[in-house]
Parts: sequence; structure tokens; C-alpha cells
Amino acid sequence: MNERPAASLPGIPTAVVLLVLILLAASAALYLGTLGRSPFAASGVVLIPVVAFLIKGFFQVQPNQGQVMQLFGKYAGTERREGLRWTNPFYTRRPVSLRVRNFESSRLKVNDNDGNPIEIAAIVVWQVVDTAEAVFCVDDYENFVQIQSESALRQMAQSYAYDAHDDSKVSLRSHGDEVNNHLRQEIEARLQKAGVQVIESRISHLAYAQEIAQAMLQRQQANAIVAARERIVEGAVGMVAMALDQLRAQGVVELDEERKAAMVSNLLVVLCGDRATQPVVNAGTLYS
Repeated sequence: MNERPAASLPGIPTAVVLLVLILLAASAALYLGTLGRSPFAASGVVLIPVVAFLIKGFFQVQPNQGQVMQLFGKYAGTERREGLRWTNPFYTRRPVSLRVRNFESSRLKVNDNDGNPIEIAAIVVWQVVDTAEAVFCVDDYENFVQIQSESALRQMAQSYAYDAHDDSKVSLRSHGDEVNNHLRQEIEARLQKAGVQVIESRISHLAYAQEIAQAMLQRQQANAIVAARERIVEGAVGMVAMALDQLRAQGVVELDEERKAAMVSNLLVVLCGDRATQPVVNAGTLYS
């Protein structure tokens, strides 16, 4: 079932017409009553409750709101034009907000792609775009949005690892844009039947579960230390090679292989050490 426009009239001109009819009916009833023509006067009095019944057809449409109308259980259309409107008094009306809304899901405890328990939550920004589907295709579209969004979040979290050891692998912690886009697609696929459009979805909370948080923190620290050592060693080797090349190119000193090895060892100790080095002056030679 798709949304379609409802039949209605502008409220103010219709109110003026009904007011004129009420005045004419009242005047006719009084005038004919004074002339002794009671049947005609009674007909004028009957018009008053009829006009009063027609007044029930007036309703207001707020900005960014739709009024879903039904006639004896059958969908009759949706009125989105704001202001005072008038329609068939037999119509029943249900207001549906078209404003942009958001909610934050509860913190879900799920297993990531590596099997590690994590806690994750998301913020979903959504809007009703088809009032007929929102009202008639699901029982409670607001509750439907919340439950299906959390289901999509759980499904998405199981598709990625919390943290990837390989930079080329997508992870929840390091690839925010890709993960958010995937989450948005998962939610949209579930909410299409409810006439709801997902404007934005973002992860608002991401952490390891409490029982493994300390162990994972130690692993992250170890990985950071190893990565830092790799960079330090790589830079130190480059600096040593540059020093040997410049010494040879400028002819400062001629070093045999044994002296080169000693120089490389000393430079690596200085460059890769955690603490400041203490120089030792050799008063002799390398071989004594």
C-alpha cells in the first residue's frame, strides 16, 4: 500500500460558507416561525444539526505532519498541506509526524568476527516518507524502527573484527565510514516495508566487553610497542647506511669490514636504546 493524496478543501473558505448556512437557517427558522409556517420553520431548524455535523470535517495539519484518513476502515489518502482543512466528516484521521527523528540504541553485547565479545551502540536518524506504509504495513512503526535497527547493528557487528592486525582489512575501530555505511544499508533493508528512510547512522559506543577489556588493552599495548620498535629499527638502519656512505664518499676514513661492523653495532645501540647512552673513550685501538 502506497501513500496517495487525500481529498480536502481549504478550511477558512469552507468555514465561512458553513457559517453563512447556519445564519441563513436560523434566520429562515425565525422568520417562518413568526409567519406561522411551522413545517418550513422545522425544516430550517433541522439544517442546524446538519451544519453542526459538517463542522466535524475540520482538522488542522501541522508543519511536517501528515493526516492519514480512513473511511469505514478503508484508506482514503493522506493530507500533507498544512493549515486548516475540511474533509468528509465520516473520515477518521490519524496524525503521523514527518519530522526527522533520532534515537540511540541500547548497548548490545555481541561477538565480533574474531569471536571476541564487544559492546556496541549506534545513533540512527530516520524519517517517515510514506505514511500509508508506516500506519498500515506494520503494527507500531516507531517500535519497529527501534527493534530492526538494533537487529541490523548486531548483524553488522558480527561481520567485522573489532581491531584488524592487517591495515588492508576493514575493522570496526579503524574504518568508521565503511562500517557506518554498511550499518545504514542494513537498517534501510529492514525498514523499507515500514515507509521509513534512514538519513544517517553512526556508531556511538564501541568497546571490548568488560571480561576481556584488560587483556585486549595489554595486547594493543604490545602491538603498539612492536610497531614502534619496527619503525625505530628501520630508521636506525637507514641512518647507519647513510653514515657509512658519506664517510666513504667524502674519504674521511677507510674502514675495513671488522671496523664497519663495530661502528654499525655502536650506532644501532645508540639509536635503538631506550635510555641515554654513556660514551666510553677507547685510548687504545680496536684490536687491543
